[in-house]
Amino acid sequence: MPSIACGPLRKLTSELQSPVAYKMPIGDQQIALNPLLGKTLRLEFQSLINCIECGRKTKKSFNQGFCYPCFKKLACCDICIVSPEKCHLDQGTCREPEWAENFCLQEHIVYLANSSGLKVGITRGTQVPTRWVDQGAIQALPIFRVQTRLQSGIVEVVFKQFTADKTNWRKMLKGEVEEIDLGVERDRLLGEAKDDIERLQQELGLQALQLIDDTQALAINYPVLEYPTKITSMNFDKNPVVEGTLMGIKGQYLILDTGVINIRKFAGYHIELSEL
Repeated sequence: MPSIACGPLRKLTSELQSPVAYKMPIGDQQIALNPLLGKTLRLEFQSLINCIECGRKTKKSFNQGFCYPCFKKLACCDICIVSPEKCHLDQGTCREPEWAENFCLQEHIVYLANSSGLKVGITRGTQVPTRWVDQGAIQALPIFRVQTRLQSGIVEVVFKQFTADKTNWRKMLKGEVEEIDLGVERDRLLGEAKDDIERLQQELGLQALQLIDDTQALAINYPVLEYPTKITSMNFDKNPVVEGTLMGIKGQYLILDTGVINIRKFAGYHIELSEL
């Protein structure tokens, strides 16, 4: 049973190709996953977790890789990261204002995506298209460019009145997602949200919300040999050994013939990857 790599996990990295090219960071190594499709793998948790921020040994991981002190201290673990409309940097109550100035006070994109059906989302301009790949979207279309994270959250809240903002990860992993004409959906949503958008433009300024109407939807293909008909989620906290034939990679998930595992969830976990 040859060992491929051993060390702490990090979230999967990706390169937009057709299909997406994935790598799994383990320690200092970047393991190319696409060549491992069809091979039987073993991932064994070594009963050691280190915080991805400070390196402290921790018995339990919080918010996908942090120890509890970092979870409580870091701005990237605040509720406004999940709900950007709750950004409170301008109120002077941010945990790390210097960090937030670099993270929140930069261009963001409001987009439509099709991961398990139509959804609206936001991301930093620098995270396009990585954010879409991480969500397992098969299509994505930017619709607004805004100046700050707070503004992107406010626009997202407007569109959430008319469409979803969450991904059904089980449906996404089953590959049961039909293509959508995102251009048509964009135009429909802009019509439904017309009054709210005009109000925001008056409040925030015309330059704050820049409509993106000259871009085609991006189609994303994933390296999947076969989608599962039943989703069985695997968890290193419940079972330290995950084995199975690698049937695909989508979003942050490895799809094995024995189940699926969200690699990002276990950032900081020390594992050994072997080929059986």
